[in-house]
Amino acid sequence: MNTHDDYFANAASDVRPLLESIQTTVETLVPGCTRCISYRMPAFRGNKVFFYFAAFKKHIGIYPPVQHNATLIKQLAPYRNEKGNLAFPLNEALPLALIGKVAVALAKEYA
Repeated sequence: MNTHDDYFANAASDVRPLLESIQTTVETLVPGCTRCISYRMPAFRGNKVFFYFAAFKKHIGIYPPVQHNATLIKQLAPYRNEKGNLAFPLNEALPLALIGKVAVALAKEYA
């Protein structure tokens, strides 16, 4: 897979719109970022790759963990695993505003 579109084409049909909505959210809130594939996942790059997302059987994962925003980290608590990575269950509404905050925070951390 070389592009986000390639990745999305291989995702389950009910998950594709969720992935596309994450992509749109990041591109809207982090102007100038570019799409890439890294670690075989769709990702976004500024000066460095700062945001990865991927579809799994029961959730959408977002990486890497936010490290420097205590308020946001607290808001993310229900979705964080032991390493701090995020898992958004597919059987719940996708919190795009929260994901947007993650993208903005990670773009700043990795600038």
